[in-house]
Amino acid sequence: MSKGNRIKHTFRLPPDLSRQLADYAGRKRVSQASIVEAAVASFLSPDGSERLEAAFARRLDRISRQLDKLDYHVEVGNEAFSLYLKRWLAVTPTPLNGASAAERAEAEKRFDFFIEVLARRLETGLRLSDGLLRIDETRD
Repeated sequence: MSKGNRIKHTFRLPPDLSRQLADYAGRKRVSQASIVEAAVASFLSPDGSERLEAAFARRLDRISRQLDKLDYHVEVGNEAFSLYLKRWLAVTPTPLNGASAAERAEAEKRFDFFIEVLARRLETGLRLSDGLLRIDETRD
């Protein structure tokens, strides 16, 4: 940027932005005018929008990969639960309409145990999908 002839511009900034500008200039030990000049030049440069677009593309790619991973984990969780539920339904007798209080209490106790084990696994960070990933890695 040329340091020769300059044209004076007067503009107003919101108080927060003005404080940020002053703080940044103080930390970098440069004038506020030079920061504004560099920012305007960067904003108006023809490749500025291309750099911004490339940064957004990288960020969107990263988000897309994270969503793919999340989708995989949700699918694993759903499949694991469906296998568990299928097995549970196969081994659990259907309660009769006139089930006794003891049978209902036993069913409730088993459900409470399931919830307790699930909560414990979630608290410890143990995940079925982690184990599946380790199995997949040993196959490669």
